[in-house]
Amino acid sequence: MNILVCIKQVPDTTEIKIDPVKHTLIREGVPSIVNPFDACALEMAVRLKEKEGGKVIVISMGPAQAKNALKECLAVGADQAFLVTDRAFGGSDTLATSYILSRAIAAVEAKTGEKFDLIFCGKQAIDGDTAQVGPEIAEHMDLPHVTLATAVEMADGKLHVTRDTDEGHDLVEVSLPALVTVTKTTYDPRYPTIKSKMAANRAVIEEITNSDPDMVCEPERLGLNGSPTKVKKTFTPVQTKDAVILNEETGSESAVKLAALLSEAKII
Repeated sequence: MNILVCIKQVPDTTEIKIDPVKHTLIREGVPSIVNPFDACALEMAVRLKEKEGGKVIVISMGPAQAKNALKECLAVGADQAFLVTDRAFGGSDTLATSYILSRAIAAVEAKTGEKFDLIFCGKQAIDGDTAQVGPEIAEHMDLPHVTLATAVEMADGKLHVTRDTDEGHDLVEVSLPALVTVTKTTYDPRYPTIKSKMAANRAVIEEITNSDPDMVCEPERLGLNGSPTKVKKTFTPVQTKDAVILNEETGSESAVKLAALLSEAKII
């Protein structure tokens, strides 16, 4: 199988801070990591490769430092990596990003001479939480797609996807080629070995820019010009300590007390 995994390098959100004046993310000094859902997608792809054969290629859109994330992916089972980077792509929202990635995927297919049987994406990036890029890539490429996958397996030439739902799980059968977005799996992504990390550090990661002959894009669909949505402000909600704890003798008494308090506050 020829598998592609889209990954994103994101700030470690456990250490992110917001500028109190500008209301923007403070990225200086904040470590970057591979988006956790993308790491799950990569692990799923590598396991499928180990079972069915083939190769796994990873791709990321971002600045030059994103090569570090791609090398992490090479150290845990990816066979080849490409970085999509150009100033023309700066400021892209999810629609522009998904369009650029769809064209970059076509460029990788042209470079390698092989079409992808399967494309994996994390369900969402932890710095944006939109969950839009994966399905939008599928729409740009006219591919069937399944979201929120927790497991996949091949059977009778088709992909069987176990997907997470509010009520439990669905089992979906999809023909290839297809795109699948991955949520938290029952298994954790593997750790690299010293040998695999050393090999990944020596790897040459090819860059795909807007001037690449295989990258055929419509200029008006890139960057800020191709982005119908804009982020005006990011802020941290003000935390207060106005909570009221109800600890009556029974649950029924607590419910009555709660109703009275809500009525006094004119909420109900």
